[in-house]
Amino acid sequence: MSASLDSGPPPPPPRTPTTTLRRRLAELRGPAVPARPLDARALAALAANPGCRRRALLDGAGVDKGALAEAIGSPSAAFGQSQFAFMRGNAFEAKVKGDGGTELLRLLHERTGAGAEPPRDVLAPDLAAAGPEGRAARTALALREATAAGGWAFLDHPMLALEVAGSPAYLEPDAVVVHPDGRWTVVEIKSFPMIDATADPSKVGAAARQSAVYVLALERVAAVTEGASVHHSVLLVCPKDFSNLPTASVIDVRRQLSVTRRQLTRLARIEDLADALPPGTTFDLDGQSGESLAAAVEAVPAVYAPDCLAACELAFHCRDRARAEGEVTALGRSLRGELGGLTTIGEVLSAARGASGDPDDPTVAAVRRAAALRTEAFACRS
Repeated sequence: MSASLDSGPPPPPPRTPTTTLRRRLAELRGPAVPARPLDARALAALAANPGCRRRALLDGAGVDKGALAEAIGSPSAAFGQSQFAFMRGNAFEAKVKGDGGTELLRLLHERTGAGAEPPRDVLAPDLAAAGPEGRAARTALALREATAAGGWAFLDHPMLALEVAGSPAYLEPDAVVVHPDGRWTVVEIKSFPMIDATADPSKVGAAARQSAVYVLALERVAAVTEGASVHHSVLLVCPKDFSNLPTASVIDVRRQLSVTRRQLTRLARIEDLADALPPGTTFDLDGQSGESLAAAVEAVPAVYAPDCLAACELAFHCRDRARAEGEVTALGRSLRGELGGLTTIGEVLSAARGASGDPDDPTVAAVRRAAALRTEAFACRS
């Protein structure tokens, strides 16, 4: 990858929501309902579809989208790990991190430390604290102390904070390693295998997008830590072949980092989304009918794409609405980009028949040409 790719300035520190905003978000999800925390997977999905205000608001308010989908009579999109895979992943992570992260640091040195001394006398600070805010503060302090000490440090499940649409999100990477030269490296541990040193590209891509969110959050801490820098290559640790032995690969996430930073800055602020709702709108499942909840969901604009099926519990509901309204986004983002100002299937068909559209518009001309070729092909076949 080109070295000229600018990582951009570090993100600003997260701001604590005002009491009014906290109260408003609590009203949206239900006063007695605890907020579901944002994680790196959710932030990566938000960054991939920043135009979807529905997901931005529901995730920002901590609404349980799976329960909401069932309440409005729509099946919740099934994704994520099975219970067996979850247990296997935890067992593999414990194996990799055993003995103070010795095996993990060996893999890191093997992949990135050519010519350097193997890690010795590794510091493993205690990151325990009350609540996510306390843990994030304790993690930041541990990172500063480890960097100042000038040695190796292994942080197991640190807590990082990142502002998203005006509200703080707390993220928990598998591990962060501090190098003696002040570099910080994110470590992501996955249970899918690397067979002959190659893993499933789609799974590696998802891990890279998730890791980019962690790197983005780490940059905020590094910006106020003397001598610190965040490595833009993360260490991905997976089982080797069909065994339970760990192996690792270094992934450059500068491209994912640039995209994630740009897309997250495009997200509308949560307070603006909440203020735009009709008075009395709430997603509280207690005492509300499915019809009223569906009306509340429809009050927030959504942008559906087939990719949502792998990342959002409301994907089936949004897909049905997009199909009913003839939105071309239901056919995929690439096609939506090709069709320019033609946003519905009806507009596309009308332009293809010559009933509407500017003939000088390249998109209209291309659609009409495609329709003519189709007609010609069917005529030849007959």
